[in-house]
Amino acid sequence: MLASTALAEAQDSLASAGITSAKAESEILLSYFLGISRGELAGRMFLNPDLLVGEGFGDLVERRCTRIPLQHLLGTAPFRSIELKVGPGVFIPRPETEQVVQIAIDFLNLLPAEPTALDIGTGSGAIALAIATETNAIVTAIEISEEAAAFAAENFANLNANITLIIGNFLESLEDLPTFDLVISNPPYIPNNMVPIDPEVRDHDPGLALYGGEDGLDVIRDLASGVKLALREGGLFVLEHADGQSDVICELLLENNWRSVQVHPDPTGRLRAVSAIR
Repeated sequence: MLASTALAEAQDSLASAGITSAKAESEILLSYFLGISRGELAGRMFLNPDLLVGEGFGDLVERRCTRIPLQHLLGTAPFRSIELKVGPGVFIPRPETEQVVQIAIDFLNLLPAEPTALDIGTGSGAIALAIATETNAIVTAIEISEEAAAFAAENFANLNANITLIIGNFLESLEDLPTFDLVISNPPYIPNNMVPIDPEVRDHDPGLALYGGEDGLDVIRDLASGVKLALREGGLFVLEHADGQSDVICELLLENNWRSVQVHPDPTGRLRAVSAIR
């Protein structure tokens, strides 16, 4: 089949399956299938309008039409300047988290020598790796899920990152750790009854990484009260949360005697993170 025909059919199929980014995803899938970049695909199709696509591409498109996440099909997900291995059992990192990480990176880059950072609920290791590759920080990461931690360990190894990975409950782990200059977390914060509409999230992201109890704040409450054990005086705590949760989280932090509590908007202007000083 001609590549142009394959792309057109893929786009139609993906759009019919309710995928809003059908054009871009059809190009990504075909590039992946051919083992080339999207730019190279465009160049080849321009230079050779008769470029052919072999059998198997349609099967890949059909799998995406069942709403298996694109990142699961590719086996990777981008995050800032890095490429992460992802798959079933680990949360797929989101673009909005890249902005949250910037808060941490800006703070760490103001500190001398080798500051220390702790990522609680590291999942694929996205936040920990971004900090390790963009600062001089010595990074530790905690993850309660052994399945997710396996992805983090592989990603750390693939990027030769010297990150200490701890598997277990963060509250129990904090008792045995030194204090850090920065603690950051993207915890589960969706209320249990607010099941996501998108099948990619609802059916494929691990519930442990999504749901935070009746009001979505169970883990955040534990963080607000417990993270001080892991932070030096004057250290920074950075927390991602859902749209609409900033007021109650700021109150939680103030009740636990955090200082300089600030809210941070995402690129669309929604308040999606808070920071506070110990």
